[in-house]
Amino acid sequence: MGYMVVEKHTSDLLHLKRSPGMRSWSLLVGIASVGLAAAYYSADSMLWKMFYVTGCFFVALQNMEEWEEAVFDKSKSEIELKTFSLYTMILTMWNRGHEKVVLDLRHLRDVSVQEERVRYLGKGYLLVMRLATGFSHPLTQSATLGSRSDVEALAALLKRFLGLEELQQRLAEDDDDIEDLGLGDSSDSKDEDEL
Repeated sequence: MGYMVVEKHTSDLLHLKRSPGMRSWSLLVGIASVGLAAAYYSADSMLWKMFYVTGCFFVALQNMEEWEEAVFDKSKSEIELKTFSLYTMILTMWNRGHEKVVLDLRHLRDVSVQEERVRYLGKGYLLVMRLATGFSHPLTQSATLGSRSDVEALAALLKRFLGLEELQQRLAEDDDDIEDLGLGDSSDSKDEDEL
């Protein structure tokens, strides 16, 4: 499975989705199986057997990745990031579990791939959005293990869709124009330093 899957791609809308990977499902089945085996082969009371099963089930849910969505909507000028956690939803009796972050698309300046160390498993990669306000926000909550190329391909798709390279060129030209007008670095401060 790749970093994120393109659900819908039009000229005004880019919808990306991510589901728990094979590793998450394998851990869920494996840890839940340990609880079932402990309950089946145990000579303990029924209460202890239920404790084994539910305990292992909750540990398995804790290790499960989240469902994530990212919607880049040019018509609304917003980025909507949604996260759905099955563990949080069950723990709070369906009151919580959905998180939603909305960012202004006009503030997005760059998208880059960041390397993150994943405990016990090596390196992971994720996409980071850099905003004009100085704020950086990851596209997903967890890094993808393995190949960096999937994340770089998604970064290239986002840059093309949003026209970030043209925007960066325009901003660089504007900075050059400001320096040409003498509004950038002031030479007066250099003269004051010499005195």
